[in-house]
Amino acid sequence: MTAQLRSADWRSFALWVIGITVAGLGMVWVLRSESQHQMELAITESGLRWAELAARAVPDLEQVLAGQGLTPAARAQLMHLRRVDDVFRFRLFDRIGLLTLASEDLDLPVAPTYAASQGVGPAAADADRTSIRDRVLAGQSHVGAVQSGKDGAPKVFSAAFVPIQKDGAVLGVAEVHVDQTARMANARAAFKRIGGAVLLLLSIVLGVAAHQLWRRLARQRVVNSRVLYMAHHDVLSGALNRASFNDVLQQAVWRRAQGGPPFALLCIDLDHFKEVNDSLGHAAGDEVLRIATQRLKTCVREGDHIARLGGDEFAVVLMGVANVAAVTPLAQRIVDALVVPYDVADQRLRCSGSVGVAIHGVDATEPDDLLGRADMALYRAKAQGRATFSFYDVAMDRQMQARRQLTHDLREAIGAQQLSLHYQPLFNRDAQTLTGYEALVRWQHPTRGNVPPAEFIALAEETGVIDSIGLWVLRHACAEAARWPAPLTVAVNLSALQFVSNNLVQQVTEALADSGLPPQRLELEITESLLMHNTEQVLSILRALSTLGVSIAMDDFGTGYSSLAYLWRFPFDKVKIDRAFTHNLGHDDKVALIVHSIISLAHSLEIRVNAEGVETPSQLAALQERGCDELQGFLLGRPGPAASLSHQGHNEARASPERRVTPRRPLFGVIPVALPTGHTGPIV
Repeated sequence: MTAQLRSADWRSFALWVIGITVAGLGMVWVLRSESQHQMELAITESGLRWAELAARAVPDLEQVLAGQGLTPAARAQLMHLRRVDDVFRFRLFDRIGLLTLASEDLDLPVAPTYAASQGVGPAAADADRTSIRDRVLAGQSHVGAVQSGKDGAPKVFSAAFVPIQKDGAVLGVAEVHVDQTARMANARAAFKRIGGAVLLLLSIVLGVAAHQLWRRLARQRVVNSRVLYMAHHDVLSGALNRASFNDVLQQAVWRRAQGGPPFALLCIDLDHFKEVNDSLGHAAGDEVLRIATQRLKTCVREGDHIARLGGDEFAVVLMGVANVAAVTPLAQRIVDALVVPYDVADQRLRCSGSVGVAIHGVDATEPDDLLGRADMALYRAKAQGRATFSFYDVAMDRQMQARRQLTHDLREAIGAQQLSLHYQPLFNRDAQTLTGYEALVRWQHPTRGNVPPAEFIALAEETGVIDSIGLWVLRHACAEAARWPAPLTVAVNLSALQFVSNNLVQQVTEALADSGLPPQRLELEITESLLMHNTEQVLSILRALSTLGVSIAMDDFGTGYSSLAYLWRFPFDKVKIDRAFTHNLGHDDKVALIVHSIISLAHSLEIRVNAEGVETPSQLAALQERGCDELQGFLLGRPGPAASLSHQGHNEARASPERRVTPRRPLFGVIPVALPTGHTGPIV
């Protein structure tokens, strides 16, 4: 398009030049034609005046024209007329066109006799003179061509044939030679002045056109440069875009194959960037990306390339490095630069960077393979705790391939009916009365056998498969619990990703309706880390679930970023003490105090308490002594499939715990409280 635009502009300019040139040449032609015409008029007027003066002033002119001789009086007058009105020479012809007298004959004592061929008529050597004679004798004039003088003649002169008339009768023809030197000089001077003015005007017009064209081309160059820049760069950050990065990477590979410099590829992710977008908005996130790009530019060297691949993903091609030792200082410099806090929107944000490195020729030679392995190294850097860098190695590749295969198998597990539910019994404080079960998902892989939940649940969280698994667990748990004797309950764990789709309330409602399970017999467990992000949205969904009549329990209470504000702002029905506290009961007095405090606090808020991981009689006794409401663990019962459940300890007379249909009113009114924020790992 750029070449076409420039070609069109140059064609337009060429047309301007051609048009102005044609106009200039046309003007010159007009001026020359007009100058010639004016000289012809001047010659004609001079000849006619001379002929009129000769007819009036020369005595015996008829005798002279008839060739009958030249009288002294006629001679004297004609000699005087030789220098009248720029006429320096003349010749006289009779009515039939024969030459009778020439001006130079006046100096001779006797006029010579002329041959017929020297006349103007049929006998003349020049046949064209016949028509000249006829026109002149008819009363018209004829002007000859401009001639250059020699032998004493003027430099420029012309000859005019004019009729000599007296009393309306044509007596003969006079050929007068008029000196045009002065007139020609004046005409040329005028032509130069007018031509110069015209040339100046045309030059101005052409200059204006050239200036406009230059400005247009300059603007077009700026626009083209901007378009070209935008086509190759990320508009937000100014780094190369993905398409340009691919070109750079392929060129680096090609040059290396031709003996060019070695290079390494770095894949970079900003840690916790999503939290910046979620908490402060995309404008703050965009500013973080711009700052991060500038920091990357200060870290790399001349000849290195920085690209933004999308979102918070960056890539750097480091030229001239061939091994780990050469790349390590540069990778560390990038990590150190990105970990510096970001001052955005009057806030100081922490958003570090993780870096994965793959070296061309060592880890891979093809662009796609190199990029994939740098991405694997990036994943390991994130798994190692972020804000660090990692190099690719073969073991990592095997691990990632196994992970990809396991992810694929996990996606197929639901449809292939490889998932199943086991149920761990929950007992009242007396450790005898069965109150319900907690549903635990199990995966029986066709070739790997039983895959531990700690392995595939975390993978499901990271890959998004947990949403489908969570829905499957919810529906199957409700369907199986509906067949248990009332009022046994079933507890189902919810993942944070199930709150993202905003259809969790509808899914729970449909699961209850399809299974026929009363809402009071369903308990939904969440981890407190879920409340750390999008708190208001999560609380709104939990209130809607509570309104349905289901119980809400906080799992793993006392770990992570615990906040009493969660208990204050939402009416949990139960809190579950993490198994780490249960395990250390009897080993650490501080743990016993913490457990006692949790139970006392929950009871003061009318919240029941469950203790996980009860494995020894001493742990059981300690929890019973402190008033724990519900107990579970291997000491009391191991998880098992629904078909193996005996419901031993079930008390049909036990009433279901009273459910609150409306959320509990906050203890301290509407005092705003800033809940803790931060990053947590995947929820298992």
